[in-house]
Amino acid sequence: MSEKNAAENLLDAAKAKLNEGVDRAKAAGHDMAANLSDNPVDSASEKLKGVADKAKAEVHNAVAHHETNEADKKI
Repeated sequence: MSEKNAAENLLDAAKAKLNEGVDRAKAAGHDMAANLSDNPVDSASEKLKGVADKAKAEVHNAVAHHETNEADKKI
């Protein structure tokens, strides 16, 4: 596989930031569902889903930072 150029790194960083935003929005939805649920099992399930989406968001954030740093090296 050939090495990416700076524009490709920046595009990948933008995609990662978009995915981060989607995951954070999903996590917020799960948190809201957990708070509104009357069923403790459903509430716990929603909380776990929220935690998983927050973790995915953090991974996407790290990827975005990495890709941006790689692009900076090439400019």
